[in-house]
Amino acid sequence: MPGHDMSTLQKGLLILALIGLGYLLLQVQPGQPTILSTWRSGQPVGANQPNAAKPKSLSISGAALPQTGRGLPGEPNAPYGNPLHSANIVLTQGYGVGSHAPAAIWGGVDLAIDGNGDGQADPQGTADAPIYATHSGTAQVKPNTWPAGNYLAIVGDGYKTAHAHLNRYAVQDGQQVQRGDVIGYVGATGDASGPHLHYEVWKDGQNVNPLDYGALDSQ
Repeated sequence: MPGHDMSTLQKGLLILALIGLGYLLLQVQPGQPTILSTWRSGQPVGANQPNAAKPKSLSISGAALPQTGRGLPGEPNAPYGNPLHSANIVLTQGYGVGSHAPAAIWGGVDLAIDGNGDGQADPQGTADAPIYATHSGTAQVKPNTWPAGNYLAIVGDGYKTAHAHLNRYAVQDGQQVQRGDVIGYVGATGDASGPHLHYEVWKDGQNVNPLDYGALDSQ
Protein backbone atom coordinates (compact mmCIF):
# COMPACT_ATOMS: atom_id res chain seq x y z
CA MET A 1 0.00 0.00 0.00
CA PRO A 2 1.24 3.54 -0.70
CA GLY A 3 1.14 4.60 2.97
CA HIS A 4 3.05 1.50 4.08
CA ASP A 5 5.65 1.94 1.32
CA MET A 6 6.28 5.59 2.30
CA SER A 7 6.74 4.67 5.98
CA THR A 8 9.26 1.99 5.07
CA LEU A 9 11.19 4.44 2.89
CA GLN A 10 11.27 6.99 5.67
CA LYS A 11 12.54 4.39 8.14
CA GLY A 12 15.24 3.38 5.68
CA LEU A 13 16.38 6.96 5.20
CA LEU A 14 16.42 7.51 8.95
CA ILE A 15 18.58 4.43 9.49
CA LEU A 16 21.02 5.59 6.81
CA ALA A 17 21.18 9.04 8.38
CA LEU A 18 21.92 7.57 11.82
CA ILE A 19 24.65 5.36 10.38
CA GLY A 20 26.25 8.37 8.68
CA LEU A 21 26.10 10.43 11.88
CA GLY A 22 27.69 7.62 13.84
CA TYR A 23 30.52 7.36 11.32
CA LEU A 24 31.23 11.09 11.58
CA LEU A 25 31.28 10.93 15.37
CA LEU A 26 33.82 8.11 15.25
CA GLN A 27 36.18 10.36 13.27
CA VAL A 28 36.40 12.93 16.06
CA GLN A 29 39.42 12.37 18.30
CA PRO A 30 39.05 14.35 21.52
CA GLY A 31 42.23 15.79 22.98
CA GLN A 32 43.93 16.29 19.60
CA PRO A 33 43.17 19.86 18.53
CA THR A 34 44.17 21.04 15.09
CA ILE A 35 47.31 23.18 15.19
CA LEU A 36 47.50 25.92 12.59
CA SER A 37 50.69 27.80 11.89
CA THR A 38 50.34 31.57 11.98
CA TRP A 39 53.87 32.45 10.93
CA ARG A 40 53.90 34.75 7.93
CA SER A 41 57.61 34.84 7.06
CA GLY A 42 58.18 38.58 7.35
CA GLN A 43 56.14 38.66 10.57
CA PRO A 44 57.42 35.91 12.91
CA VAL A 45 55.19 35.13 15.87
CA GLY A 46 55.61 33.40 19.18
CA ALA A 47 58.42 35.62 20.47
CA ASN A 48 58.91 35.13 24.19
CA GLN A 49 55.96 32.73 24.25
CA PRO A 50 57.42 29.33 25.21
CA ASN A 51 53.94 27.85 25.57
CA ALA A 52 52.77 28.93 22.13
CA ALA A 53 51.47 26.16 19.86
CA LYS A 54 54.34 24.83 17.76
CA PRO A 55 53.53 23.48 14.28
CA LYS A 56 55.20 20.29 13.13
CA SER A 57 58.37 20.48 11.08
CA LEU A 58 58.07 19.82 7.36
CA SER A 59 60.69 17.73 5.63
CA ILE A 60 63.21 19.45 3.39
CA SER A 61 62.38 18.54 -0.18
CA GLY A 62 61.62 19.94 -3.61
CA ALA A 63 63.40 22.03 -6.16
CA ALA A 64 63.29 25.77 -6.71
CA LEU A 65 60.73 27.28 -9.03
CA PRO A 66 62.05 28.52 -12.40
CA GLN A 67 63.76 31.87 -12.24
CA THR A 68 61.94 34.80 -13.80
CA GLY A 69 64.92 37.05 -14.34
CA ARG A 70 68.36 38.04 -13.17
CA GLY A 71 67.31 40.64 -10.69
CA LEU A 72 68.39 44.25 -10.83
CA PRO A 73 72.07 44.44 -9.81
CA GLY A 74 72.24 47.96 -11.28
CA GLU A 75 69.43 49.26 -9.07
CA PRO A 76 71.04 50.90 -6.03
CA ASN A 77 68.45 49.74 -3.50
CA ALA A 78 68.01 46.15 -4.72
CA PRO A 79 69.51 43.28 -2.71
CA TYR A 80 71.83 41.12 -4.72
CA GLY A 81 74.23 38.26 -4.11
CA ASN A 82 74.83 35.23 -1.97
CA PRO A 83 74.22 36.08 1.71
CA LEU A 84 76.71 33.40 2.78
CA HIS A 85 79.49 34.57 0.41
CA SER A 86 80.43 30.97 -0.37
CA ALA A 87 81.31 29.36 -3.69
CA ASN A 88 80.05 26.04 -2.28
CA ILE A 89 76.47 27.09 -1.62
CA VAL A 90 73.80 24.37 -1.45
CA LEU A 91 70.06 24.88 -1.88
CA THR A 92 68.35 22.60 0.64
CA GLN A 93 64.81 23.79 -0.03
CA GLY A 94 63.60 25.82 -2.98
CA TYR A 95 61.26 28.73 -3.40
CA GLY A 96 57.53 28.05 -3.21
CA VAL A 97 57.83 24.35 -2.31
CA GLY A 98 57.55 22.34 0.90
CA SER A 99 57.26 24.62 3.92
CA HIS A 100 57.86 27.62 1.62
CA ALA A 101 54.43 27.35 0.01
CA PRO A 102 52.44 29.35 -0.82
CA ALA A 103 55.25 31.49 -2.13
CA ALA A 104 53.36 34.76 -1.75
CA ILE A 105 53.33 34.27 2.03
CA TRP A 106 56.05 31.81 2.96
CA GLY A 107 58.42 32.26 0.01
CA GLY A 108 62.13 31.93 0.65
CA VAL A 109 65.06 29.59 0.08
CA ASP A 110 67.07 27.52 2.51
CA LEU A 111 70.83 27.79 2.04
CA ALA A 112 73.70 25.76 3.45
CA ILE A 113 77.38 25.23 2.69
CA ASP A 114 79.10 22.17 1.25
CA GLY A 115 82.22 22.32 3.37
CA ASN A 116 83.67 18.93 2.44
CA GLY A 117 83.09 18.94 -1.31
CA ASP A 118 80.64 16.04 -1.53
CA GLY A 119 77.88 18.14 -3.07
CA GLN A 120 75.68 17.95 0.01
CA ALA A 121 74.92 20.37 2.81
CA ASP A 122 77.57 20.07 5.50
CA PRO A 123 76.31 20.87 9.03
CA GLN A 124 79.84 21.41 10.37
CA GLY A 125 80.74 23.70 7.48
CA THR A 126 77.48 25.61 7.74
CA ALA A 127 77.09 26.13 11.49
CA ASP A 128 78.11 29.62 12.60
CA ALA A 129 79.06 30.70 9.07
CA PRO A 130 78.87 34.49 8.69
CA ILE A 131 75.83 36.02 7.00
CA TYR A 132 76.34 39.14 4.90
CA ALA A 133 73.85 41.88 4.11
CA THR A 134 72.88 41.81 0.44
CA HIS A 135 71.69 45.43 0.53
CA SER A 136 71.77 48.47 2.76
CA GLY A 137 69.08 49.24 5.30
CA THR A 138 68.01 49.15 8.94
CA ALA A 139 68.33 45.99 11.03
CA GLN A 140 65.24 44.56 12.72
CA VAL A 141 66.34 42.05 15.36
CA LYS A 142 63.74 39.63 16.74
CA PRO A 143 65.25 36.85 18.87
CA ASN A 144 63.57 33.67 20.10
CA THR A 145 60.61 33.61 17.72
CA TRP A 146 58.82 30.48 16.56
CA PRO A 147 59.37 28.89 14.12
CA ALA A 148 61.94 31.36 12.75
CA GLY A 149 64.15 31.22 15.83
CA ASN A 150 66.52 34.17 15.93
CA TYR A 151 65.13 36.32 13.13
CA LEU A 152 66.73 39.30 11.40
CA ALA A 153 65.37 41.59 8.69
CA ILE A 154 67.17 44.32 6.79
CA VAL A 155 64.70 46.98 5.69
CA GLY A 156 65.81 49.30 2.89
CA ASP A 157 64.20 51.62 0.38
CA GLY A 158 61.58 49.46 -1.36
CA TYR A 159 63.24 46.19 -0.37
CA LYS A 160 63.48 43.96 2.67
CA THR A 161 65.48 40.81 3.21
CA ALA A 162 64.67 38.35 5.99
CA HIS A 163 66.98 35.81 7.65
CA ALA A 164 65.86 33.05 10.01
CA HIS A 165 67.34 30.43 12.37
CA LEU A 166 70.42 32.51 13.24
CA ASN A 167 72.81 31.26 15.90
CA ARG A 168 73.75 34.80 16.93
CA TYR A 169 73.61 38.38 15.74
CA ALA A 170 76.38 40.73 14.63
CA VAL A 171 74.12 43.82 14.63
CA GLN A 172 71.68 45.46 16.99
CA ASP A 173 68.05 46.37 16.45
CA GLY A 174 67.81 49.69 14.60
CA GLN A 175 71.41 49.62 13.42
CA GLN A 176 72.19 50.89 9.92
CA VAL A 177 74.05 48.35 7.77
CA GLN A 178 75.65 48.45 4.36
CA ARG A 179 75.75 45.78 1.68
CA GLY A 180 78.55 43.37 2.54
CA ASP A 181 78.43 43.90 6.31
CA VAL A 182 78.37 40.79 8.50
CA ILE A 183 74.95 40.82 10.16
CA GLY A 184 74.81 37.43 11.89
CA TYR A 185 75.84 33.79 11.95
CA VAL A 186 74.06 30.66 10.71
CA GLY A 187 72.35 28.47 13.29
CA ALA A 188 69.47 26.06 13.80
CA THR A 189 67.30 28.03 16.21
CA GLY A 190 63.53 27.76 16.06
CA ASP A 191 61.98 25.04 13.92
CA ALA A 192 65.05 23.84 12.02
CA SER A 193 66.27 20.32 11.33
CA GLY A 194 69.90 21.47 11.09
CA PRO A 195 72.10 24.51 10.52
CA HIS A 196 70.95 26.54 7.52
CA LEU A 197 69.90 30.04 6.52
CA HIS A 198 66.29 30.69 5.57
CA TYR A 199 66.54 33.73 3.29
CA GLU A 200 63.77 35.88 1.84
CA VAL A 201 63.50 38.93 -0.43
CA TRP A 202 60.54 41.33 -0.37
CA LYS A 203 59.99 44.06 -2.97
CA ASP A 204 57.44 46.77 -2.21
CA GLY A 205 55.81 44.44 0.31
CA GLN A 206 55.60 41.50 -2.10
CA ASN A 207 57.49 38.25 -1.59
CA VAL A 208 59.80 37.53 -4.55
CA ASN A 209 62.16 34.73 -5.50
CA PRO A 210 65.65 35.25 -3.96
CA LEU A 211 67.14 33.31 -6.85
CA ASP A 212 66.19 36.22 -9.09
CA TYR A 213 68.46 38.34 -6.92
CA GLY A 214 71.60 36.21 -7.12
CA ALA A 215 71.12 34.15 -3.93
CA LEU A 216 73.15 31.28 -5.44
CA ASP A 217 75.80 33.34 -7.18
CA SER A 218 79.40 32.43 -6.32
CA GLN A 219 81.27 35.05 -4.38
